[in-house]
Amino acid sequence: MKLHLTIRVKLFLSILLAILASYSLLLVTTVRNINASFEEKISRDLEVNLHFVRYQLFAGANQIKYALLLPANRPKTKEYLLKRNKAELSGILHSIKDTHPFISFADFVDANGKTVASLSDRKGASSHELEALSKTALDKREPVISCELAMPALLMNDVSNTAGSLKKSGEPLLVAAVAIPVIDETSRTLGALISGVPVTRDSVIPYRLQEAFGGELHVTFHQRNLRPFTGVEEDLELPPETTETILSYLARGAAYRGEISIGDSPFKAVFEPLRNVRGELVGALSVALSGDYFQKMKKESLGGILVSALFGALFSLLIAYLASRYFAVPLKELSRGVQCIEAGNLDYRVAIDSPDEFGALAGSFNRMADSLRDRDKTIRAKTFDLEALNRCLHEMNDLLESNVTERTAELEMEKGRLEAILTSMAEGMVVTDRENRVTLFNPAAQRIFGMAPYKMIGRQIDNIDVKGGFHHLVNSIRDMRTGDLLTGGEKDISIDGKKLLVNFSPLLDKSWEFAGVVMSIRDVTREEEVDRMKTEFISTVSHELKTPLTSMKGSLQLILGRENKGSEMERELLRVCLRNTDRLIRLINDILDISRIESGRVDFEMKPDSIEKIVSESIDEITGFAKEHGVRVAQDPDPGLPPVFCNHDRLIQVLTNLLSNAVKFSAAGKTIRVGAHRENGYLVVSVYDQGETIDSRDREKLFQKFPQLRGSNNGERGGTGLGLAICKEIIDRHHGRIYHRAGKDGGNIFCFTVPVHGEQT
Repeated sequence: MKLHLTIRVKLFLSILLAILASYSLLLVTTVRNINASFEEKISRDLEVNLHFVRYQLFAGANQIKYALLLPANRPKTKEYLLKRNKAELSGILHSIKDTHPFISFADFVDANGKTVASLSDRKGASSHELEALSKTALDKREPVISCELAMPALLMNDVSNTAGSLKKSGEPLLVAAVAIPVIDETSRTLGALISGVPVTRDSVIPYRLQEAFGGELHVTFHQRNLRPFTGVEEDLELPPETTETILSYLARGAAYRGEISIGDSPFKAVFEPLRNVRGELVGALSVALSGDYFQKMKKESLGGILVSALFGALFSLLIAYLASRYFAVPLKELSRGVQCIEAGNLDYRVAIDSPDEFGALAGSFNRMADSLRDRDKTIRAKTFDLEALNRCLHEMNDLLESNVTERTAELEMEKGRLEAILTSMAEGMVVTDRENRVTLFNPAAQRIFGMAPYKMIGRQIDNIDVKGGFHHLVNSIRDMRTGDLLTGGEKDISIDGKKLLVNFSPLLDKSWEFAGVVMSIRDVTREEEVDRMKTEFISTVSHELKTPLTSMKGSLQLILGRENKGSEMERELLRVCLRNTDRLIRLINDILDISRIESGRVDFEMKPDSIEKIVSESIDEITGFAKEHGVRVAQDPDPGLPPVFCNHDRLIQVLTNLLSNAVKFSAAGKTIRVGAHRENGYLVVSVYDQGETIDSRDREKLFQKFPQLRGSNNGERGGTGLGLAICKEIIDRHHGRIYHRAGKDGGNIFCFTVPVHGEQT
């Protein structure tokens, strides 16, 4: 269909497009400038931070250099070093350590690089690990600072917590070391004083600066293979292809600048090689800035620009509208006149009173309308009746053909849609009529039963060759004719090693009489296998996690058990770790518990037992926990209740779990009541609490695994989300049921049923 536009619309669109094109060009230019500006800012900030980190890298060594210049050049020091007086030199080193506690190691070496005295009490007469550094300082006869690799044994025994953790790792350490030559009055080199500190992220970026940068800045010190040194951003992992590219730059002595990913976030990064005093590559320094922060700023800027552009577009729309209206009024009037003449209104005259071309055109139009009106009167008198009749016949014929064509197309489309749906369904579909003849047998059913359609379609089920497993459904189809026609059914069958789930639904005609059966067949073999594999996987992983978590818990308890070890903040962090370790162990125990129950690997030894005894023991277990929360627990079972057929320990587990939840979600000063009464062949045990009533929309999720409830604060109260699911599995194994209902005066009531001994089904 050809689009018709009026002159006014064309004028409006022309003016609007011209203005919008200008705005679009301006918008594109502005966006490009903003992108370029932000890219420049990221590069500039990256260089500034790299410069700062590079300066901080040697800040500690510089402090050591200036702190040790005086002790290294004292006459007594030169005398002791010349005489190789280890005791006096060790005393000087300990005095230096007392004055400057941040020093991690300090050693005196002779002119041959042999260790004379050491803070770490290492044996003398052996070559010092940083012999190359001392020789460089002696050759240059001036202090030398360098990044060096050293084994943890170089550090003394009473180092700080950070250095101590590095030392325990057993891996080479990156140290900022300084060597100060000791020269006597005759310019003879007697040896050197070597000292330094291990390089960690905390030593380069102080705590306050880390807090200010947050997650926007990552500073990491890498080994030669780009694996982070122990204790510095150990969570930074680079893809193999990125690692190879960066190593190629570092091997050439060049810095790498580009993009990397830390977790799921993009970062702009610089990797700069670190070389020792001999010029060997010992590692790399990386500084990475998060791109998310800059993307957020860019989006905010672009948002402002887009808002301005929107207002500009609206203003352009207004200008275009007013201009087109001013120019198009005469043309619109002429167009309306032409339309009226075309429609047969020959009495219409345009009213344009202007001295320009529009006025002349209006006069010509009116004179033409007068002539047409005179001629039309003559023609209409002769042909009006015939034309009116022909128009009516044509309109009725067109309407009828249109209706027939549309209805036919709709029916064909609906038929094709239904055939496509049935053909492409993954589930097998079998349909019979009121005479038990098969009317539909889709391709999925053919694959499941291994039967060709011609053996099924149009034949009664009693006369079908019942090979391939279809005979399992024949009796169910017969039962549908004599059973309740308003309800269907579900059946599990096994065919050739496949587990099938079949749903039966009756077909009823408009008189509610039986008209056939619809069967939906689904192969659930894979689903059950996947569910079994999932359960085994969760159980295996939970077993594997439980042992290291138990070791971690024991280690944390051992560290906390030592008095006056570490600062209060460190001990508080250890206590947080211990609490979270306990929570993980509880979660894993719950996962293992429900996994074993679901897989049927837990034997429930059932025997008669007293419900009063079970309730009493459960309350005894929870009493201490209730006192901590200021909650009282009372029991009120009916007297003379018969024994139940149950597993004693598992039933106590259910009741203890319900009581624990009630205590956690009840305010201090409230009372929790445990009641029991008989209903037919079951005893009903109820736990009443006075906490906040659970929303009715969430009750169906209560006994699911890891439920997400509205306004839930289970995490704050230490829940794992598996307790009620475990309770449900245990009660199901007892052939009972567990449910929840709201209390009459608020609160919640959790109930479960257990069969009475001698009446269990």
